[in-house]
Amino acid sequence: MLKHGKDSFNPFPIIRNAVSNVICSMAFGRRFNYEDIEFKTMLKNMARALELSVNRYMILVNICPWLYYLPFGPFWELRKTELDITAFLKKIIAQHRDTLDAANPRDFIDMYFIHAEEEKNNKESSFNEDYLFFIIGDLFIAGTDTTSNTLLWCLLYMSLYPEVQEKVHAEIEAVLGRDKVPSLTHKAQMPFTEATIMEVQRMTAVVPLSIPRMASETAVLQGYTIPKGSVIVPNLWSVHRDPNIWEKPENFNRRFLDEKGQLIKKEAFIPFGMGKRVCMGEQLAKMELFLIFASLMQSFTFLYPENAAKPSMDGRFGLTLAPCPFNIIALKR
Repeated sequence: MLKHGKDSFNPFPIIRNAVSNVICSMAFGRRFNYEDIEFKTMLKNMARALELSVNRYMILVNICPWLYYLPFGPFWELRKTELDITAFLKKIIAQHRDTLDAANPRDFIDMYFIHAEEEKNNKESSFNEDYLFFIIGDLFIAGTDTTSNTLLWCLLYMSLYPEVQEKVHAEIEAVLGRDKVPSLTHKAQMPFTEATIMEVQRMTAVVPLSIPRMASETAVLQGYTIPKGSVIVPNLWSVHRDPNIWEKPENFNRRFLDEKGQLIKKEAFIPFGMGKRVCMGEQLAKMELFLIFASLMQSFTFLYPENAAKPSMDGRFGLTLAPCPFNIIALKR
């Protein structure tokens, strides 16, 4: 349960726990108690590993791979966190393998094992336990870090822009009141709330450099030749802050609403990437963001502590862009 009262608190752990449990319930068939030590440790390790992975020293690993095995410094810390996360996920996979009931699948892992069994005589099949581990790792890590960081940015922006928060509260009051539980059927009736989430996503671009791609064929783009096999890194941050596309892109405002207050879809708004390789978790993330954000705004008013220094809005760059550490006050509405 989210803390509330006049005292400030660190919202990072509880938001990460809540978001991760959505993925865990789908992939693992279970939710973890917020006080579960192993679960809390894994979430902490995951956040640290993502931060370390783009440490300036880690870039050297691409040149000298043997540096990864050094028994000290960030190299050792990254390797240790990766080993701990690997052990955590493989234990869950092993438990599923040992308790599998093909007639009563519980979750994604069970369904994967069932399909792998069906494909066992297919020599070209890629369904194996090693591949399952990588899929689960992607779901667990990417599905937790991106959405939780977006929600944390939302809370920070609401606390720093109380006039926007008041309008979100007013819309929620008109559509949901205090007792109605937010659902996806309410989304179309709450354009200001949705536009606020979108503007936070534009401002922060939690995956600023998207995911590296590779050109499958030689192509020419705006006069530039991109040879086959080239690694391409899309700069989503640049797209979302381009002054030729967005008026005053450094300002946080209601740019996703028209004059009638209806939602506007903008082609240059691509927080999940675009094309055939768009983020596979886009729809799940959108649902999570709306439901959790609307629920929090329905129940609380978020304030930034008066005497606390404002955090840098540049964030902390890892594989994702996380807010700098901050505390917040949640007043029960």
